[in-house]
Amino acid sequence: LAMARQAVDDGIVFTACTPHIYPGLYENTRAGIEAAVLDFRRELAAAGIPLQLGVGADVHLAPDLAGAVRAGRVPTLCGSRYLLLEPPHHVAPPRFAESVFSLMAAGLVPVITHPERLTWIENHYAVFGELVKQGAWMQLTAGSVTGRFGKRPRYWAERLLDEGLVHILATDSHHCDKRPPLLAEGREAAARRLGATEAEHLVETRPQAILDDLPPAAVPLLPDVGAPKKAGKAGFWHRLFGNP
Repeated sequence: LAMARQAVDDGIVFTACTPHIYPGLYENTRAGIEAAVLDFRRELAAAGIPLQLGVGADVHLAPDLAGAVRAGRVPTLCGSRYLLLEPPHHVAPPRFAESVFSLMAAGLVPVITHPERLTWIENHYAVFGELVKQGAWMQLTAGSVTGRFGKRPRYWAERLLDEGLVHILATDSHHCDKRPPLLAEGREAAARRLGATEAEHLVETRPQAILDDLPPAAVPLLPDVGAPKKAGKAGFWHRLFGNP
């Protein structure tokens, strides 16, 4: 409830509840998540907290993931075609792009979460640009844009934004203090780089399109703000150890 109050105080009116689904570690199911969200909605109503909740999951790659979605075991975001997909944090998964494309072939739109925080992004950065080109979505953590996760995630978050590869900003909140449900500061940081209109698309327009289950073709295009940089690692190390 404290996190819900914090989110409302930050101006958030809707949040998707997206626990991890990772076979063998986080054995959540759509039915279990739906039941938990229903209970939490009752608690919010009793406490008078005006926060709307949606059902989803931050889903890890697994064999026949599309089949698990079709069978109803794994939820998409609020029942839409959009699926929150979390890559492994420390190791680039084999045939990652192929796995994403297979989900798209099944009619899903993978929304890849916090690529800027992956430890392997500098060696595989081009993969994310290609995935976006082919129709996958990218979701940054708002705290990465503001530096809450340190210089490295901030560098990659800013680069992804500057190259027009980001569809959504999200809180990825886990805790009131360590991972707070704050979005406004990330929106402001994005607006300083891309303008107020694109910042609005990042936190309102495209998330609403997911709730409405609009096809990507009906959603505002990503900004054409810059070509991919060629000096990947050099730029990263300069930003990491140089002046901010």
